[in-house]
Amino acid sequence: MNILTFDIEEWALEAGRKGGARQEKIAEYDRLLDQLLEVLSARDLHATCFCTGMMATTYPQILHRLAKNGHEIACHSNVHTWCNKMSREQMQEDTHAAIDALEQCVGEKVKGYRAPAFSITEKNPYAFEILVKNGIEYDASIFPAARDFGGFPSFGYDVPTRVQYHGIEIKEYPIPLLHLGKWKTAYSGGGYFRLFPYGIIHRTMNKSDYAMTYFHINDLITEPAKLMSREAYEAYFKEPGTLINRYKRFIKSNIGTSDAMAKLIRLLHSNEFVTIAKAARIINWENAPIKQLT
Repeated sequence: MNILTFDIEEWALEAGRKGGARQEKIAEYDRLLDQLLEVLSARDLHATCFCTGMMATTYPQILHRLAKNGHEIACHSNVHTWCNKMSREQMQEDTHAAIDALEQCVGEKVKGYRAPAFSITEKNPYAFEILVKNGIEYDASIFPAARDFGGFPSFGYDVPTRVQYHGIEIKEYPIPLLHLGKWKTAYSGGGYFRLFPYGIIHRTMNKSDYAMTYFHINDLITEPAKLMSREAYEAYFKEPGTLINRYKRFIKSNIGTSDAMAKLIRLLHSNEFVTIAKAARIINWENAPIKQLT
């Protein structure tokens, strides 16, 4: 089973820039979205789109268009603040505001959630309580390996899992991993998708019972990203904007950008995909592994 997901945030993040949105960037996002929707429509494929609450308030037309084309609208926080950068109270406020904005925008219940930067980790499992309290039925926030900005390597599963914590239960869709000996890495989205050759991605998905993509519009822009200023880096990543940190981000942002969209289109033409909502109905959850958190 292959699940297709996108994180939709770029328009709102651009609008929040100091000095306001650059219209050439908005036009680029619009063009890429047009291209994606055309391919998905031709293949009769639908995706789960994790959208920030700010997308609903600043660019509601994007969400209306996604919903009109049959794509599932799910939550990606309110203003794209990482969960591990917020207190419990701040995440509660952020999640409630985001879900309210999204539901008012599209007129449908929001059932799914993905934390920005997969920022639910060993250090903030209470996030699951907050999600359930706000009506979320399934989550896709767990990156079950080590990564620069956290990850949850002790999670132990990269297949759909029932997470239990303090009396609540939620369905979890972790990022699937490519196992290369003792090394485990993501492959189906973000910079990992851009880094690995298409053949490896296609073969891994075909031999797996579960795969889930995760793409951002920025992943698909062919023009190289520029080196971030210290101010911009620290405002976004909430960590020191040293030259080393900024160059690491610069390199990761530009790996494989030249053919990322072509690779994605090829993948969409070669595989069948479903939304997370449809996957939730297909999976036999009684046989799913259980992850008990404390």
